[in-house]
Amino acid sequence: MIFGQDRDELRQMYVDVWKKLSVNIALSPLEAQIAKVIEDHPEYQDMLTPNTIGKDFVPEAGQTNPFLHMGLHLAIRDQISTNRPPGIAAAFQKLVTRTGDNHKAEHLVLECLAETLWEAQRNNTTPDEAGYLVKILNL
Repeated sequence: MIFGQDRDELRQMYVDVWKKLSVNIALSPLEAQIAKVIEDHPEYQDMLTPNTIGKDFVPEAGQTNPFLHMGLHLAIRDQISTNRPPGIAAAFQKLVTRTGDNHKAEHLVLECLAETLWEAQRNNTTPDEAGYLVKILNL
């Protein structure tokens, strides 16, 4: 696992990377990946402050959790680079070709990943990689 399991620790990493990026401090390879996701989401950049580390984001109130959203992007990018589940890299490339945009394609996959994780949590099981890939292939 590239991060710990403490929510505030994970969020602090985003805040720290954004701060380093804004003052042009060298980033580790992992920080550079996080920085790229942050750069791809200007709508969240103002939220990357210590004040938001402990904030709860309530979907029922129409709130998007920026840390979760960006974390899912990181997970998808890792899945594509490692081709796990097998076939995701090719399926993603087809989506990129169809949408004409990497970020749009990631957002389509992100919905599949979020649903797969939600199902696993609801059923108290491990995520269904095969079912996840089928969802992506059916986009």
